[in-house]
Amino acid sequence: MVRTFSGNEFRLQVPPVKEAAFLFDFDGTLVDIAPTPDSVVVPNGLLETLRSLRAACGDALAVISGRPIDQIDHFLGDVPFAVAGEHGVAVRHRPGGPIERVALPAIPQNWLVAARKLVEAWPGSRLEHKQAGFVLHYRAVPEAGNVFREAAEGWMREANGAFHLQAAKMAWEIRPAGVDKGYAVSSLMEAAPFAGRKPVFVGDDVTDEDGIAAAKRLGGAGLRIPTDFPTPAAFRDWLGTLVGKEL
Repeated sequence: MVRTFSGNEFRLQVPPVKEAAFLFDFDGTLVDIAPTPDSVVVPNGLLETLRSLRAACGDALAVISGRPIDQIDHFLGDVPFAVAGEHGVAVRHRPGGPIERVALPAIPQNWLVAARKLVEAWPGSRLEHKQAGFVLHYRAVPEAGNVFREAAEGWMREANGAFHLQAAKMAWEIRPAGVDKGYAVSSLMEAAPFAGRKPVFVGDDVTDEDGIAAAKRLGGAGLRIPTDFPTPAAFRDWLGTLVGKEL
């Protein structure tokens, strides 16, 4: 299928809306990347588009993010039917439902102590502590990237495979091994309203590759910015064409 927006031609092979389940990354996909996680802006009209898409696909709309679920709720409210946070560590299968968490190893406290000292030594960097891991952000101080990577690689040598070092956009994330966005896609697709549909997963980062692969493995489509859409804005424009019409 070919869609054209502002001179950009997208060649997409995706299932019809009534047969699809839509699972989207948040940062860099639904919204533009911002200098800090708290400063992202939800564009005008996005929530309305997502509500219409959710109605058109029988509620089979989810957001799968590296953020905790409560942060997605803050920005999107009750618009997605399901939300997976922390790369699949936490999954809420339905609105108001319980948050299911994967049993995971505890983060070694000496890693956290060392991580705090690292960010203190590099003003402008930031430590994001999650229940299942943590992230070293260096967007404001790019020169810290290699230092943070070397420290994290040392922790991984101590981990004996229990934790995984994941590159992100201007960040290094330490998280449990074996749980990723592909796991979240597979988990969500097992239950209604997603079961029996073909997943369409869209992301923008290396952390989304597992979700893309899982969607393809399940007979759906895995799309990525900028490979399939040049920008998040172009992706949002494409979403607008799906509302109320078949692909």
